[in-house]
Amino acid sequence: MTLHAPYDSANIFGKILRGEMPSVKVFEDDIALAFMDVFPQGEGHTLVIPKGVEARNFLDLPDDKVGAYMLRVQKVARAVEKGLKPDGLRIFQFNGAPAGQTVFHLHFHILPVWDGVKPGAHAAGGMKSAAELEPVAAKIRAGF
Repeated sequence: MTLHAPYDSANIFGKILRGEMPSVKVFEDDIALAFMDVFPQGEGHTLVIPKGVEARNFLDLPDDKVGAYMLRVQKVARAVEKGLKPDGLRIFQFNGAPAGQTVFHLHFHILPVWDGVKPGAHAAGGMKSAAELEPVAAKIRAGF
């Protein structure tokens, strides 16, 4: 997919926002929703998506929405750090399929990293169940 294509509201994150698909939520307000990645690259891999916009990638996000959304990304990253106590954090985002984007609704990844533990490859790991993700999500929620 190119960087500039029409937004497809049938994408999985659009469905999660509308309540048509389940997710293991860690944070939600009127600006953003954060939930556990079901194909995590490591323990605590969390996604933060904007609400109320049809943005396929960061370039599509309206200027007046950037600040509030990025504050939520930071807030969730701080909760991940507080709740899981990793040695580091990766905060990253892909724009377009050639860059590695697989879901075409803007989202940031927050990936805790521990010394000596190599994270998995993007979109290459096995799927985790809600039951497997919930205990980690609870630790993150406790970090708010």
